[in-house]
Amino acid sequence: MASVSHYCLLVLVFLDSHAAQPSCLPGCTCSEDSFGRALQCVSISLGKIPRNLPEELKQLRIENSPLFELSRGSFINTSTLEYLWLNFNNVTVIHLGALEHLSELKELRLEGNKLRSVPWTAFQATPLLRVLDLKHNRIDVLPELALQFLVNLTYLDLSSNRLTVVSKSVFLNWLAYQKPHQPDCGAKIHSSLVLALHDNPWLCDCRLRGLVQFVKSISIPVILVNSYLMCQHPLSKAGQLFHETELSVCMKPQISTSNASVTIQMGQKVTLRCLAQARPSPTIAWTYPLSMWREFDVLTSSTSEDTALSELVIPAAHLVDRGNYTCVASNSIGRSTLVISLQVQPAQTLPAPHSPFFPSDGSAYVDLRVVKQTVHGILLEWFAVADTSEEKWFTLYIASDETLRKEVVHIGPGINTYAVDNLLPSTKYEACLSLGGQPPRRGRCVVFVTGRDHGELEGRERLLHITVVLCVVLLAVPVGAYVWAAQASCSCREWGLHCCPHRRKTPRCPRAVPQHRDCSYREHIAVCEDGLGHRDDEGDEEKYQEEDKG
Repeated sequence: MASVSHYCLLVLVFLDSHAAQPSCLPGCTCSEDSFGRALQCVSISLGKIPRNLPEELKQLRIENSPLFELSRGSFINTSTLEYLWLNFNNVTVIHLGALEHLSELKELRLEGNKLRSVPWTAFQATPLLRVLDLKHNRIDVLPELALQFLVNLTYLDLSSNRLTVVSKSVFLNWLAYQKPHQPDCGAKIHSSLVLALHDNPWLCDCRLRGLVQFVKSISIPVILVNSYLMCQHPLSKAGQLFHETELSVCMKPQISTSNASVTIQMGQKVTLRCLAQARPSPTIAWTYPLSMWREFDVLTSSTSEDTALSELVIPAAHLVDRGNYTCVASNSIGRSTLVISLQVQPAQTLPAPHSPFFPSDGSAYVDLRVVKQTVHGILLEWFAVADTSEEKWFTLYIASDETLRKEVVHIGPGINTYAVDNLLPSTKYEACLSLGGQPPRRGRCVVFVTGRDHGELEGRERLLHITVVLCVVLLAVPVGAYVWAAQASCSCREWGLHCCPHRRKTPRCPRAVPQHRDCSYREHIAVCEDGLGHRDDEGDEEKYQEEDKG
């Protein structure tokens, strides 16, 4: 009996001593030493900071886990925490209130995570923080007041991130940096301030000039872990050390041109030039009244490190192209504009009779496009301008394989739209716009093909969508740009097959070769979809070829 009582007493003592010890999370290791209680969780599945952390915890280490974010209030029960190591996790987001209740924190390590930015104002909650390790992340921006709340920091590691440009004000506004440089410090001894900035893709242009000067002037007590900071961009300075680099002061773009007023005859090619000097290098764009309809090629080249030349090329000027062309140069410092006036005079001689750019009905200009698909058809949009001596109304012709349907729309110079509804399935349509009541002329037409009807409205709309989108890529080419847009011997469907690399059979009718090309328009890329409305069998292709011949 005595032995049984003795055994029960031992069990009670063991249970009591075990209950007094702090509980540990499954898969983690708990310990206690002269630094206090510590919890270590390595290579376990933790998606967030556990809520049931041991009380009076001093050290917390979580590594190689899928930890994704530090949410607000993550450490609400760990106000005694002094060392927080969260290296080599997947931390992508730190919420603004994530560090609340960590007033005793002295060391925060977040090496090897996926941080793109840091909520720097969150460090208001950690006034005693002395070590901040953020190396091997994806941080690409450092705000000027990023370090304002890190007043007691002695070690900051931002190496191996994606920083390209950082202002020297980031460090000049840092109170920890200002302390040793205050005039009343006298002979006070200050601890060293260790800073790591190496292995970043530094962009050595005028915007980095301040930081380069700061790095060159650094002296004790500030210490760089690696003082050999290196430029990665631009190519002209790649591989240069900061100590070897001389950078100029930034400058707002200054624009000039050799000719601000250009006069040409209709049909001639003209190149408008704009030269911009700026630091950093400028971005140049052109604006003009008909930019939505007439998209010209723009060639931009760098003549020197801080000078760019932009050329806008009009391959065959029309009367509608006359007006003001504005060159806009901009960089991070500011923007500047320059206006070039273009005057286009009527041609003295008539163009060739088969020219797709200038039809034989005077100097009228017409641009007809299929802009989108409606529920039951398509929407046409056109831009038309006629000389004041001519009639100002136009005729829109819409024809199909079966019948000719004619609609007359009275319009003046400008942009108009017309919805073509109740389209038949498996039918090729042609829409043309001409001056007055004249017959439609080549270069003012677009062609589109509808898909097959499977009997259901939903299926029919799907077929229309696939086929019209495919053909609109062809039709969106401006009128007159390609002869085959209205005259090619291949059907629109065959053209689409030819353009799609994933089709299994090559169409028998190859794509027609353009006879004349107006480079003022962007080339369109075909987008093909397999599925409804398309088959791979050879007989089906022959059927469409026979229809086209008919």
